[in-house]
Amino acid sequence: MTDLDVAVIGAGVAGLTTAFRLRAAGREVRVFEAAGVVGGRMTTVREDGFLIDTGAEQIPEAGYPETWKLLGELGIDRGAVPRIGRGIAMWRDRARPGVASARGLLSGAGLPVRARLELLRLLRGRFDLERPEDSSHATVAQACRGDLLDYLCQPVVSGFFGWDPGRSAIAPFLALLTSIGPASTWRTYRDGMDTLARALAAQVDVTTSAPVDRVVDDGCSARIFVAGREISARSVVLAVPAPVARLVHPEHGSEFIDACSFSSVVKAQLLLDRPLGRRDYAVVVPTAENGTVSTIIFDHLKHSGRAPENRGLVTVMAHPSVAEDLMSAPDADVTARLTDAAERLVPGLRTATVRAIVRRFRHALPEATPRALALRPEFEAGLGGVVDYAGDWVYLSPCSEAAVRSGLRAAQRLARRKERV
Repeated sequence: MTDLDVAVIGAGVAGLTTAFRLRAAGREVRVFEAAGVVGGRMTTVREDGFLIDTGAEQIPEAGYPETWKLLGELGIDRGAVPRIGRGIAMWRDRARPGVASARGLLSGAGLPVRARLELLRLLRGRFDLERPEDSSHATVAQACRGDLLDYLCQPVVSGFFGWDPGRSAIAPFLALLTSIGPASTWRTYRDGMDTLARALAAQVDVTTSAPVDRVVDDGCSARIFVAGREISARSVVLAVPAPVARLVHPEHGSEFIDACSFSSVVKAQLLLDRPLGRRDYAVVVPTAENGTVSTIIFDHLKHSGRAPENRGLVTVMAHPSVAEDLMSAPDADVTARLTDAAERLVPGLRTATVRAIVRRFRHALPEATPRALALRPEFEAGLGGVVDYAGDWVYLSPCSEAAVRSGLRAAQRLARRKERV
């Protein structure tokens, strides 16, 4: 007799989706979360009238079918997830609008005609979000060249995923790019990017501030060591980043988990005394143009509720090449370095900043290296044991839809496993 039926480790979107679906199927589930709040990399902080999304920024209308279906089940309609209604610009001497849009293919968004033709050829391939390994295993830097690399693919993968284009495979990026539609259709949660996580958590049993130190697979059940206690469970789902899963369950026996590395991301979120910016809600910055800043998000343009009236909220994301140094630097140094580097891109940013909040994600998004791609099919074929897994990294796809999908699939596997027992 075990203490629990199912234990889910991690209250991000993947873990909460797993628990929600299992509970709906009649299973008894408890979720353990190390942090004091739910959401993982989709948390939102509410301070002084500001709504600060710490991780994920937007949700596309297209390419996220499981997420939208889940939102419908939870009673969250599209009115709670309004269109952003603004675009993304590429910095090339100045902000050039049209990234991830049909308009950009015409205007260029900083790309010359030759590079736009190369992009069209690249997008003609076949890409699968659930099986990215079925496409090219080439890295972003190997698959692209010249302006297409320097003024589109590199700034986008570095600016949104924290990727080094020389390390990450292009297939997961193209699978995502070709599925999510133009930026003009992207949305954000009106009440913060943690909306889905909070709604799921309200339906399941969650224990926060409960870091799990170890999970041991005993063959027919598992033991969980949490907060100095040992708890037994019939099944465990590790819904944490792969590097954390390695530490918690070192006997995992999977080459894929060992190979599944994550990017690191550092952000300075700047609370302003006035709104800055003009037309686009985000600007991606190529290495060739800066090298310290990779993305600037004008959160108050993303949605008016992100900042009080006549105030501004700007997120400055560090370039991957400096993220590791900033990971351990004092907050004041991080703020100064990122704000100084962004001043040329956003004039007046320094003087408008009243307060800065630094965010660090040691494990931000799966890097999706060629080696991990090659090992993924064998890993997927072996899922469904006493200790199972959920997370965006299961599909090597840097998006919340992959997290939701992985949670649903984990719940399905556990249901089948119970039928066999």
